[in-house]
Amino acid sequence: MSLKKHAKIAKSKFKAVDGNKDKPTTQEIDNTSMSFPVVGIGASAGGLAAFEAFFSGMPVDTDPGMAFVIVQHLAPDHKSILSELIRRYTRMQVFEVEDGMKVKANCAYIIPPNRDMAFLNGALQLLEPASPRGQRLPIDFLFKSLAQDQQERAIGIVLSGTGSDGTIGIRAIKAAGGMAMAQKPESTEYDGMPRSAIATGLIDYELKPADMPAQLIAYAAHAFGKPARLPGSALPMSENALKQIFVLLRAQTLHDFSQYKPNTVNRRVERRMAVHQIETMEEYIKYLQQEPAEVEALFRDLLIGVTSFFRDPEAFQVIEKQVIPGLFAARPGDNIIRVWCPGCSTGEEAYSIAILLAEYQEKIKCNVRMQVFATDIDSQAIAMARAGLYPAAIADDISPERLTRYFSPEHEGTNSTPGSYRIRKNIRDILIFSEQDLIKDPPFSKIDLISCRNLLIYLSGDLQKKLIPVFHYALKPDGFLFLGNSETVGEFSNLFSPEDRKSKIYKRKEDLCPAGMARFLQSRPALAAALPPAAIKAKGTAKQSLRELTEKSLLQETVPAAALVTANGDILYLHGRTGLFLEPAAGEAGINNIIRMARQGLRCDLTTALHKSVVSCKTEYCPGLRVKTNGDFSTVNLTVQPVATDPSGGREKSLYLIILEKARPGAMLPNPAEAAQSGESGTNTDASIVALQKELRVKEEYLQATNEELQTSIEELKSSNEEMQSMNEELQSTNEELETSKEELQSVNEELATVNSELQAKLADLSRANNDMNNLLAGTGIGTIFVDHSLRILRFTPAVTRVINLIQVDIGRPISHIVFNLEGYDTLLADIQAVLDTLIPKEVEVKTRAGTWYSLRILPYRTVDNVIEGAVLTFIDIDHAKKSP
Repeated sequence: MSLKKHAKIAKSKFKAVDGNKDKPTTQEIDNTSMSFPVVGIGASAGGLAAFEAFFSGMPVDTDPGMAFVIVQHLAPDHKSILSELIRRYTRMQVFEVEDGMKVKANCAYIIPPNRDMAFLNGALQLLEPASPRGQRLPIDFLFKSLAQDQQERAIGIVLSGTGSDGTIGIRAIKAAGGMAMAQKPESTEYDGMPRSAIATGLIDYELKPADMPAQLIAYAAHAFGKPARLPGSALPMSENALKQIFVLLRAQTLHDFSQYKPNTVNRRVERRMAVHQIETMEEYIKYLQQEPAEVEALFRDLLIGVTSFFRDPEAFQVIEKQVIPGLFAARPGDNIIRVWCPGCSTGEEAYSIAILLAEYQEKIKCNVRMQVFATDIDSQAIAMARAGLYPAAIADDISPERLTRYFSPEHEGTNSTPGSYRIRKNIRDILIFSEQDLIKDPPFSKIDLISCRNLLIYLSGDLQKKLIPVFHYALKPDGFLFLGNSETVGEFSNLFSPEDRKSKIYKRKEDLCPAGMARFLQSRPALAAALPPAAIKAKGTAKQSLRELTEKSLLQETVPAAALVTANGDILYLHGRTGLFLEPAAGEAGINNIIRMARQGLRCDLTTALHKSVVSCKTEYCPGLRVKTNGDFSTVNLTVQPVATDPSGGREKSLYLIILEKARPGAMLPNPAEAAQSGESGTNTDASIVALQKELRVKEEYLQATNEELQTSIEELKSSNEEMQSMNEELQSTNEELETSKEELQSVNEELATVNSELQAKLADLSRANNDMNNLLAGTGIGTIFVDHSLRILRFTPAVTRVINLIQVDIGRPISHIVFNLEGYDTLLADIQAVLDTLIPKEVEVKTRAGTWYSLRILPYRTVDNVIEGAVLTFIDIDHAKKSP
């Protein structure tokens, strides 16, 4: 079977389990009917020492009764020595996994390099990694498949390593009813992975690796050392015992779980009993009474749910293509799209919907406001959702485009590989997170879309019948309800019509007397009584529009043309016909500024009057201004007065009303030219007028030139700004390339750290073997010399110095340079060469000058690969045997 086919089977299998959490398939029942749990162990940098400590703590005289599946981050081309290392410390069989290998109890299975590994139908499937090197999360991949295949018999352990690999997998294991362990951060070489897992609040045991096996065996003996039963079922508990647990939970957490499905509660309670090795329900109730922390832990276990970004992609595609466009259609600009996500857990689903809304808003270029209310009773989950920080494993659920656009990577210390991703501010601002108990707290109202997925399946039928009408009440007419794959509106077909049956999307129908409304009407008087009078007044007072504010001031002045402006002259509202006084300014259209729009003859006085009014907060009056319009001059009276605004209106405090009116004919000032004709026409007067006109013309030309230079400077600055933006984009591109290189280097660094640990272990083995050999050679008393092909001395033992005069500095010298203390034996060099040529060992008896007899043996020096690299000479003392009668 090909790897692609394995991936396809695994994907379909995981999807089937995910969509029917409370109804295991027949295949799952067969798998989990195995009588032993399966322990998944994940580690990265520093994992070799942790694995060694873990398996050194395993019992040496008994089998653990479980299987171990081990995943370590490895370089793709590096052969790991992990299998050899583990074999030294355990009596179990240790295998490097092959595709399709069945898992058996009391065996350990090691992931091979450059492979992802999944658990499917009780066997291990190997897959080619889909993610690039440095971004793979093989521990999460294994843990999620292990949870879906083995459910409550799945156990996850996170050991030393950087990043957050394993965190998502731990959530899946806990949601399936399994158990989770993590290495104590202070005992790790790298604490990133254990800390990330512990931060979820789902870890049952924080231990040193050497202490984990004993706790594992104790947990397994209590949880699984009983008659086998179907997954999803639980031991029967008395109704009275459950009520006592509900009372303790409600007393401490203020939340009522009595209307949850008993089977769900039973499984969680039984798992907590196994964690503490408590045998009876009575003992566990006493333990709850004595340990408030255990009540909180049980509360957290009851709330564990599986969630992810864009979970069930096909359903979210229907939301994207059919529901969201309808929310934006024919909506006034001042209206708000309101979405409610009850039971939001850690916020992934709520953020997914917010991303879809933002994408469609940008697509149609619409400025409609959006609000997504996300609620849950779990304060820890709400805190995580508000932070918007998620493990790197979310990259498996989100497309690269969305990940880049809506998330910012965050690194851990010097680690350049993203350890987590944070939601960007533009999406975060859409959401409002709050704690809310759906059972007892009032719902939101005027909602366009409710997304309540995989919550109702945990609730009893009676409670579901109460909540569906509540959702109907909360929705607007034609609003949408989005449920999980295993959920329906049940008998309330009169309240909802199916919009898409497969995706479980329903549309609200009108009902004359909504059942959900009566449930919350009684709380409204109390709410109204709690509101302060100021709030009620503010609620009943409509916000004044800019038009009403302007017209109110104009009615007091009764003028035909005016403009409401800010202190900078930006126009907010125009009243009457202002074309005689204002004209559009040349250039790009943007915010209309009255100074730039003022016609010739008005601009200078308008600027001065507005400035004085802003500074003094008093009305400024400029009569008799000559304004040029269509080649002719009109006499205009200008008034600038501050406008009093309502501070509660939410507008700028400083607004000004500019009033423009043509002067009455009787009040017009005489034209200077006419005055000059009616007066004395002396030469001096004419000369003065000409000089003044010339000076005025020069100043106007100067101002025009200055204005043109200013415009040129502005254009140059714009050009420089564009160049800077281009350079900034290039630098950003370079920075992204450097980030990618850093991620690859970090991945290589982690792999090198793993290889270094293995090499250090191998070096220690070689050093130990060398010491053993030296002591062996020295202890036998046999003189030995090792020579190479060139007959140079490589090594010798102390005993041989009685035959040949050797010292330590002789290593590396040809043996022919050494003096032998032998009598009557001159063919030593020839005999050595003959052995090297023929590979036939030779043995001869020789006598030293001191009269001691030795048996000289010359043998070829063979390596493990059967390569001849020299010869070995041994001198065995046979003097006693030779001289005995």
